[in-house]
Amino acid sequence: MENRETNLLAIRPDILNARVSDNMSNDEQFQNKTIRPIIKLQNELIIEVFRNYIRKRKNTFYDLSTENRLSFIENAIQKDMKFRNGLKGMIIGQFTVDEYSFYTQNSSALNKRMMNIVKGHLQNSLQLLEYDFSYRRA
Repeated sequence: MENRETNLLAIRPDILNARVSDNMSNDEQFQNKTIRPIIKLQNELIIEVFRNYIRKRKNTFYDLSTENRLSFIENAIQKDMKFRNGLKGMIIGQFTVDEYSFYTQNSSALNKRMMNIVKGHLQNSLQLLEYDFSYRRA
């Protein structure tokens, strides 16, 4: 039988600029070694989840200026607890048992790091979030 941990670690992408060194805090090491690769792995899903979030809010996102779209993303992640918890679940579900044990020791600070990275990914993906007229799911 295959090992869940081995499989999870094997599918994570390498991020060359996410270095880990001894002079970093444990949280920063965890961010670069675990959180960033998981978010990169889940990026397409995160974008699709956000597209669904936009649809559920009557596509008002598409009527906003670029600056307001950036604010919309930030507010969705910071203030909509249901959406935020869904994003956290997508990331935490990719943790190994050992990573989850570490996460539970300082979940508040690590959640903040996670959501800041996700927010940055979404804000940097504005072009991918443009309305696609051929994309007509309800």
